[in-house]
Amino acid sequence: MAERTVTGADDVGRTASELSGIELEVQVDQDACTGDGLCVTYAPEVFEFDIDGLAYVKGPDGALQQEPGARVGVPCELVTEVLNSAEGCPGDCIHIARAGTDDWVAGPRRTGR
Repeated sequence: MAERTVTGADDVGRTASELSGIELEVQVDQDACTGDGLCVTYAPEVFEFDIDGLAYVKGPDGALQQEPGARVGVPCELVTEVLNSAEGCPGDCIHIARAGTDDWVAGPRRTGR
């Protein structure tokens, strides 16, 4: 898979490998999730389906984080896969931010969709 270029405010033109040095967090908006499963396919260590057929993020212990707005850290070795998940998501429900901020670097919140 080709390396993605992120076009967020402070990260214009930065690739996934360049972002791997930045702590990132990811969240899934279940209200927008279509259950297509691209995220689960790309990064099963980070995303998983629940019984409702929607994707959720998983904590470091592998437990689904089911509370609305839950965010988890993106492991540095999975930055490309998580960025690909956000870019390819048909529901536009995957959001990636710099850890501890609302500085969105990928997903619909970054682009205002």
